[in-house]
Amino acid sequence: MKHDPTQEALEALSALRSEADHEILLASLRSYLASRSNQIVARAARIARERGVGELVPDLVQGFHRFMKDPKRLDKGCAALSEVARALYELDYREPDIYTTGIRHVQMEGSFGPPVDIAAPLRGTCALGLARTNDPQALAEVVSLLGDKEAPARLGAVRALATNGGAAGALVLRFKALTGDADPEITAECFSALLNCERDHALDFVISFVDSPDPEVNDAAILALGASRLPQAIEYLKQKWEQTLGDPRRKTILLALATSRDEAAVNFLVSLIDSAGLSTASEVIAALAAHKHSERIRQAVSAAVDRRRERPLLDIFRREFSD
Repeated sequence: MKHDPTQEALEALSALRSEADHEILLASLRSYLASRSNQIVARAARIARERGVGELVPDLVQGFHRFMKDPKRLDKGCAALSEVARALYELDYREPDIYTTGIRHVQMEGSFGPPVDIAAPLRGTCALGLARTNDPQALAEVVSLLGDKEAPARLGAVRALATNGGAAGALVLRFKALTGDADPEITAECFSALLNCERDHALDFVISFVDSPDPEVNDAAILALGASRLPQAIEYLKQKWEQTLGDPRRKTILLALATSRDEAAVNFLVSLIDSAGLSTASEVIAALAAHKHSERIRQAVSAAVDRRRERPLLDIFRREFSD
C-alpha cells in the first residue's frame, strides 16, 4: 500500500481532538500548523479553535501570512486561510491586519463550469473579525461587503454589523432589509439580527414585512419573529394566525410558534390540537415534533391527543414523536 504522509497526518490530527494532555496538544498542533500542506494546517486550525488553544494565535497568524503569499498555488480551495481566520476570530484575535487582508481576498478557481470564487466564506469570517477590532475603517470595509457578489460574504457582513456594528450597524441592516437581496437568507438574517440587537425596537419594522408580496420575505419575517421569543412577537403571531384563515402563511406561523419553544406559544398550539379541525391539529402535531425530545412538550401534546380520542391524530403523534 502506498505511503501517504498527508493522510497519516490528518488521521493523527483527528486523534488529537480528544487529547487530554494540554502540553502534548499544544506541541502537536504547533508542529502541524507549520506544515506545507493546506489540508493539514486547516485541520490543525480547526482543532485549535474547537479546543480553545489560545497559545497558538501567533502560529495561526504566521500560517495565514505564509499561505497568503501565493494562495492560489499554496491553498487550493482556500481551506487553510478560511479555517485559520475562523480560529483567530473565535480565539478573540483583535489585530486588524489578518482581517483586512482576508476581507478583500478573492480566489477564483476552476470548476465544471466557469471559475468560481471560493474565498467568499473567508471574506465573511474576516468581516466578523474586523468589526471587532479598533480599526477606524472597519465599519466601512464591512458595509462594502454587503455589495459582494457572493452570498456567504454578504451573510458575514450582516452578522458582523449585528454583532459589533452598534447603532450605525443596525441602521445599515434596516436599509439592507428594505432594499432586499437576491438570496432570501440574507434578508432573513437581517430580520433575525435586528430583533436580536434591537429587541422590541425592531418589532414594528420586521412585522411590516409579514405582508410583503414576496412569499420568501414574509416567511423570513414570520420565522424571525418566532425565533426572537419576544412576548410581543409571539402575541402578534397568535393574532395573525386567527386573521389568516385559508392563507398559506398559516403553516409558516405554526412553524414559527413551534420552533420558538416559548411557553405561551406552545400552550396556544396545544389548545389548537384540542379545538381545531383534524387537518390543522395534524399540522400542529407535526410542527411541535421538532421538540419531541422535550418531555414537557411531549406530555402536553400526548395529553391533547388523548383528549381528542381520534385515531388519525394518535397515529400522527406516534409517527412524528417516535425516536
